[in-house]
Order: sequence, then structure tokens, then C-alpha cells
Amino acid sequence: MKIIIVGAGAAGMAAAASSAENGADVTILERNEKAGKKIYITGKGRCNFTNAAPIEDFYQNIVTNPKFMYSAFAHFDNQDMIKFIEDAGVPTKVERGGRLFPVSDHASDITRAFTQTLKRLGVKTELDTRVTGLIVEDGKVTGVKAAEEGHLSHQKEYRADAVILAAGGKSYPTTGSDGNLIPMLKDLGLKVNQCYPALVPLETEEAYIPQMQGLSLKNVELRIFSVKKKKPVYDEFGEMLFTHFGISGPIVLSASSKIAKILMKEGTLKGEIDLKPHLSEEKLRNRLIRIVEENPNRNFSHFFDDLLPSKMIPVMVDLTGIDPAKKLNSVTKQEREKILELLRHFPLTITCTRGFNEAIITGGGLSVKEVDPKTMQVKKYPGLYACGEMLDVDALTGGFNLQSAFSMGALAGYSASKETI
Repeated sequence: MKIIIVGAGAAGMAAAASSAENGADVTILERNEKAGKKIYITGKGRCNFTNAAPIEDFYQNIVTNPKFMYSAFAHFDNQDMIKFIEDAGVPTKVERGGRLFPVSDHASDITRAFTQTLKRLGVKTELDTRVTGLIVEDGKVTGVKAAEEGHLSHQKEYRADAVILAAGGKSYPTTGSDGNLIPMLKDLGLKVNQCYPALVPLETEEAYIPQMQGLSLKNVELRIFSVKKKKPVYDEFGEMLFTHFGISGPIVLSASSKIAKILMKEGTLKGEIDLKPHLSEEKLRNRLIRIVEENPNRNFSHFFDDLLPSKMIPVMVDLTGIDPAKKLNSVTKQEREKILELLRHFPLTITCTRGFNEAIITGGGLSVKEVDPKTMQVKKYPGLYACGEMLDVDALTGGFNLQSAFSMGALAGYSASKETI
């Protein structure tokens, strides 16, 4: 029995391995010149392919529709993934936060583990081939139309007993995932939720943010608030970075996934950084007093020398509104409270996310209500399966997104082969 898989990314290759192991005749159609192109750039080229955390912890790291993943993780979890990679001859290692990488630190080893396995299982892969349409007969999907990249007018039909869509989202479009199949899903009458960049840097309004471009802050707390509802929508401790357009870094990328929908609705969100989260209010206040007492004749321009990175000091001095030439022994209690407020609540205004070109993943996509979570089959169209980043499921960094794609792909491949054999 024949299965066509659209896309040779994480979900597509997992689907191919799973269905071929179950005895299906599998062909992958991939628009790029090689398989796993997006995998090559994940984890800064090292490929954080899963996480060692208990599978229960994965649900806490899935931002959108975590319950949809129950069956996929039950079928193929992180331990299955580690075994698959190691059985393919790739040693793995665990790093901070339970992140799994190949020992070589080469993402290509993860791709090779799949491509060699697929070759062994007899899976055929047609590269430089773009799927241009689905073949639907009597309400059932019976194949796809495709053409060679650059020659889209010369279409060819690929008939199959099942079609698995694993073409990715819209992030990093240079890797081939530009969302070109989304209109096809809409044409079938399926609900597609608005796609948006996720795990992506954020743009800010204030002119002083670009002045600190390149400055990395560690051990700070980022809080983001809804302006309309006047309540916090994100609060996380960790590392972040100032850029020429706004903010980036680990806690900012995580924030983007959690606030994206709210940001689209409200237009702007207020943010603040606690620059000294480890110090209590009392200890920080006493430290400010001590700075004044120990350096009474120092100019205020040097007040923050032992408190903040040098690149941040001119910005902070300016925000206080205190004359830089003022002597520290002339700084009033009210002014010290203003300084304390800024250290605890350094202000910024978030205006938008950066685009898909900089997004690690795509939020939104095919509604999970259209897909049977126990099989990954599209409910309205027998013979059609969907998995991976095409679906409205997204997770935080740490290997959780890739594992979700591998798990959905493995379940889709198994289900399709089971149905057709």
C-alpha cells in the first residue's frame, strides 16, 4: 500500500520511518534540495532534538493545545526518540535544562540518522519537488499533484492510499517552510487559525533601548502586562539581550510565544525588567544608601558604576532625571526611591514581534479540532493526515517543539500504514 508524505522535515521523516517500519510503500516529496534543511539550523546548528524531562513536564512547556499531544507522546515519547537516534549510531548527551544534543554537536548527525534509516527501510525521497494540490475523489484524499521546483507548469500526479502533510509552518521560509499548503487546507473547508511568528524577538518603542544594543543581561526578571486588562501576562527569570530594534534572548523568545495573541489584539503591551530580583526591597534600598555614604563627593553620573553594566549606565542616569554632575551627598531620599523604582521596574513598551524570517517556529495553523489526536487523520477527509508545525501546536525552547513534531509524525505514519495495509 502506498503512502505519500509531503515534507522531509522532522515530522515528515518520523512519519516515513514509522509507516515504512509497518510495511508501507513510502514516498516523500520534498521541495528542497536535501532532507531536514530546517533541522540543520536548530539549536544554533547543534540540534537540540528533545528533552530528558519526564513526559509530564512536556505539557507544561507546550503553549498551545497541550492536551492534543497526549496520544502522540503515548505512542512515541522522548525516550523512544533518544533510542531511535542512538540505534542509528549517533551518541547523545544531556546539557543544562535537560536539553539533548548529539555528542558531535552537529545537527547533520540527527538528519543523517533519519536519512540512513529511511534508506534502509526502502523509503523513496523525491527532492526539488513542490506539492501544488491535493487529489480528492468522493470525499477521500487519493493523492497529490506536484511539480519540479522551477517548472511548476509541468505537474505530475502521485496516487496513494494515504497522504501525510508535514510541510511545516511559515518560520524560516528560506528552509522551505513558507506555509504554501495553508491555502489548500482552507480550500478544503478546514479551519486554519491565523499564523504568527513564535519564539521570536520583540520590538520596543523606547529610543533608549537601541542605545544598549548588544548588552546581555543575566539573572533578571522580565514582566509583561496587558495594558487594557492591567494584569500580568508573562513573568520569567533568566537571560535577555538588548538589540537595535528591541529585546531578544531566552526569556524574551519564550515570552513571545505566550503573549503573541494578546499583542495582536491590544497593539502594545507594557514590560518591565527587575534588574536586581535576588535582592529584597530593604537590602536594595540599604545598598543605595551605602553607595551615597561611601562616595559622598562622587558625581551622580557614577552612581551605578558598581550596580549596572557600563552600557546601561547613561540610559539609567537619564531616566532618573537627576543632574549627572550632582554630588551623591546631595541626592535626596525621594530621588533614591526613584532609582529604586527604576532598578525594580525598568520600563519598556512592546509594540510587535519580529517577522517569520527570525521566528524559530510558527504559532497558529490547522486547527486541532480538524484532526483526530489519536491518529492524526483529518476528520473530514479519510486518507489525509497532518502533523508537525502545520498544526496549531507550539512549545517553548528546550527540545519540546522538535519532540512534538517527531511524536506527531510517528503517530501519523503508524496510523496511516495501519489503515491502508
